[in-house]
Amino acid sequence: MAGVEQRRGRRIMMTPEELDVFLREQRTCRVATVGTDGSPHVGALWFCWDGTSLWLYSLVRSKRWSQLRADPRVAVVVDDGTEYAELHGAELSGEAVRVGELPRIGEPCPELEVPERLFAAKYFGLDALPHDERHAWLRLTPRSVVSWDFRKL
Repeated sequence: MAGVEQRRGRRIMMTPEELDVFLREQRTCRVATVGTDGSPHVGALWFCWDGTSLWLYSLVRSKRWSQLRADPRVAVVVDDGTEYAELHGAELSGEAVRVGELPRIGEPCPELEVPERLFAAKYFGLDALPHDERHAWLRLTPRSVVSWDFRKL
């Protein structure tokens, strides 16, 4: 995430190390896309973080997928905490890029080896990802990252 700097809220922003741990541990994100008519859509999704990019495994027959085909801009929020003083999270934004076949059937794709291994271990406790031929991969290498950790106050 070199070159991505948060201007406001420096007192409560996560360090790069804290952000990396946070994104590796969290399980659910909310993905915001924009329709051709300008209408927003937000949906929850599982993800994995490889230290540089957020990998989203999305149903290809979804509103999210059709909106991203028309406009690849995306914002993703990952957050945690119940009480105000516990809230911490991050917003990552940029363009979502499709990686691999559509839908993913498991054809060899070196670029997907790491995210599929991470995703399989995180959500299924497996070494390899079972492909259901309904999902495909989106990679978000963020242009902008804003983080907060109210526990620092």
